[in-house]
Amino acid sequence: MSLKWISLLLLLLQLNCFFSSGSCGKVLVWPVEYSHWINMKTILDELVMKGHEVTVLTSQASVLIDPSKPSAIKFEIFPTLLTKHDFENTIEHMLNKWTYMVKDSFWTYFSTVQSIFREFFDMQMKICKDVVSNKKLMTKLHESRFDVVLADAIGPCGELLAEILQIPLVYSLRFSPGFALEKYGGKLPLPPSYVPVIMSELGDQMTFMERVKNMMYVLYFDFWFQTFNEKNWNQFYSEVLGRPTTLLETIGKADMWLIRTFWDFEFPRPLLPNFEFVGGLHCKPAKPLPKEMEEFVQSSGEDGIVVFTLGSIVTNITEERANVIASALAQIPQKVLWRYHGKKPDTLGPNTRLYKWIPQNDLLATSRML
Repeated sequence: MSLKWISLLLLLLQLNCFFSSGSCGKVLVWPVEYSHWINMKTILDELVMKGHEVTVLTSQASVLIDPSKPSAIKFEIFPTLLTKHDFENTIEHMLNKWTYMVKDSFWTYFSTVQSIFREFFDMQMKICKDVVSNKKLMTKLHESRFDVVLADAIGPCGELLAEILQIPLVYSLRFSPGFALEKYGGKLPLPPSYVPVIMSELGDQMTFMERVKNMMYVLYFDFWFQTFNEKNWNQFYSEVLGRPTTLLETIGKADMWLIRTFWDFEFPRPLLPNFEFVGGLHCKPAKPLPKEMEEFVQSSGEDGIVVFTLGSIVTNITEERANVIASALAQIPQKVLWRYHGKKPDTLGPNTRLYKWIPQNDLLATSRML
């Protein structure tokens, strides 16, 4: 889906610039850090280009969202009890668990996933409380008269802000654990008989025993998410809004869900009219590679290249783990470009180069990419 179509969707929520009167839409943004922000910012840049006023709510503990960089996007920075160091440590701890998680046990896997997301949501709640309890900030948001909230659904609070301000809500989302938000918040039908639960590593052509396994995943994620809601977010949202409510009820009021993937990358499943696939928003025309990197890529011959990265969040790993990875990469015939921070592994092979940053978009355009 093109950026023009994304803009059209948002125009349906009263974001149209009425050129005759010169008035444009005002968008309030509730983002999530790292790669989530990279995807979100693509939409925001397009909205700004079309004349809309975009304001991003971000805490002083933000890591990747940098209000100091020149931008037409406005930033509303709010104080929080969390420090940038606290935020980075929490995220890195979570990702280390994820990176080293070995699925040798069904229940060990569940326990690790639960621990990871509990840490993340606990941190999100602290940040959300700092926002809604800030009377000066909330008064300013009310007086700004925004037309819509654009929020990343994986980081709760955007829906609460939309409810408080009584304005439409548009979500950006790749997926939630067990599809819980999409299923119970967005009312998306997901029959477990042929729709594999996300993170289950199952396909849509399941044997009977695989369907049993899929159902166990469904029951686990449903139980965990509902228990998690009752103890935390439901009570919090009810207290803020002054009436009984739930996180999922508030999420269910979203007008549009922008799903950050392509429909043909997903297993066949039912969809609703307000769910739209918007994969590839962050893709841009490739630029020439740096000379040294281009020469290394071209030296790969017929074997091609492999790009290895643990994402934008993991900045370091233990020397022992790095040596294990380096040793494994040294045994393959391809040339390897590895995004890596830290001491050079002793077992690094001649086919592997280390980079602090890799232009993945540009590398994807090369014919030698496997």
